[in-house]
Amino acid sequence: MYHRLMLEDKVRVPPQRLGDKLEKVILEVLQEQLEGSIDKEIGIFICVTKVMDVGEGELVPGDGGVYYDVKFEAMVIRLALQEVIEGLVVETTSFGAFVSLGPIDAMLHVSQISDEYINYDEKNARLICQESKRFIGVGDVVRVRVVTLSLNEREPRDSKIGLTMRQAGLGTALWLEEEMNKEKEKDQKSSTAPKEAVKEKGKTKRKEHASGE
Repeated sequence: MYHRLMLEDKVRVPPQRLGDKLEKVILEVLQEQLEGSIDKEIGIFICVTKVMDVGEGELVPGDGGVYYDVKFEAMVIRLALQEVIEGLVVETTSFGAFVSLGPIDAMLHVSQISDEYINYDEKNARLICQESKRFIGVGDVVRVRVVTLSLNEREPRDSKIGLTMRQAGLGTALWLEEEMNKEKEKDQKSSTAPKEAVKEKGKTKRKEHASGE
């Protein structure tokens, strides 16, 4: 899922920025180069948060820039098949919803939303279940499971991440709240049922005693 990592890399500071504050320049260079990029061993970079240490600069003949060995902190997301994650719906279409996982979007196809038939309400940007009238729309937080995963390091936008909500414990925050309330009602009914049975049994015994007298 989400991880905070300490990493090392060699960073080139361009000649036109050598007069600026070094750590600030290095942080901006790292953010520009890494945020939104993919490294299959490290993960998908969400953000570079701070520069921890800067080594001595090195000059390369014919290059006006200066190269520094840098230690820095970054936040990444690592995805795995069948992993349950939460994301934000950022777009809906007739064929599904795009869910933001931070630095990258994933696809929630209509066939993976519910067992019910799904109608697309283009005006309100909603995907609506025909029978239950449950819906998902832009701005909804959804709990989903990763079912397909193909990351492209060279072109992160060409990565393919498929999601599903067609399992217990998955759905929008509202769906999950409804399911929780249903479970509570079931528990309450099951806990009161034995008490009612005891009452009925007590009534039966009292009737038997009365008839015996």
